Amino acid sequence: MRWQGRRESNNVEDRRGSSSGGFGGKGGGIVGLLILLVGAYFGVDLSGLVNTGGLTSSGQQYQSSLSEQEEQQLNSFSRVVLADTEVAWDQYFAKSGQRYVAPTMVLYNYATQTSCGMGQAAMGPFYCPNDQRVYLDLSFYKDMSNKLRASGDAAFAYVIAHEVGHHVQNLLGILPKVQQAQQHSSSRAAANELSVKLELQADCFAGIWGYYADKNGILESGDLEEAFNAAEAVGDDRLQKQSQGYVVPDSFTHGTSAQRLAWFKRGLQSGDIKQCNPFG
Repeated sequence: MRWQGRRESNNVEDRRGSSSGGFGGKGGGIVGLLILLVGAYFGVDLSGLVNTGGLTSSGQQYQSSLSEQEEQQLNSFSRVVLADTEVAWDQYFAKSGQRYVAPTMVLYNYATQTSCGMGQAAMGPFYCPNDQRVYLDLSFYKDMSNKLRASGDAAFAYVIAHEVGHHVQNLLGILPKVQQAQQHSSSRAAANELSVKLELQADCFAGIWGYYADKNGILESGDLEEAFNAAEAVGDDRLQKQSQGYVVPDSFTHGTSAQRLAWFKRGLQSGDIKQCNPFG
């Protein structure tokens, strides 16, 4: 991606290196560790997360897997991508006479307090609708490459754009309506189905960022393939297959690899928010 030397967003709060307290908070102990193990990437519901506050499960101070140079580069890169999402959604909202209110991106290490509860890097990047912030531990860049086999700048940009997509859902009133519907769902499977549709729409919204980036010459050869690979890598079926050797469709909360790729491409090819309606 062509990102070096380009405008960086000012809507960033850097909490890297700060501490949030030790064990003993909500969800601590063995139960808390189990919650972390089953936490889904890109989750929105943070209730029950473990308050480990900068300490690993062994009690040692957390050390980033990134070198100082990698941290600096990813810091700048993430700010540039956020700035691009701001321009893309500014333009889109302006067409309908509305003003886009951009989210704040919070950079942190391992754990941080949010208005949705204690956020953990083990959950992957996430969006908290209560404070309208996107939370990102930059070390997820290496997790994507080492654990998900999805590497590259464009893959990481897709992740950021997806979380910003949740913010757009919040601004449009979609996110609170879906969460309310989930509370009144007749079963866990029904609630999960709504969650899948919410995530697929966020993928489609990420595709709208991709449409803007491609149209403005930001993407280079091979970038789209990186983003496509990232969308497939975080499918529920693939993640469950890797972690437990089999899949449980009723437990899906984010969609299959094929679904996530298809909806990302839908936004990418159309650039039209009207094409991003998995709710029917």
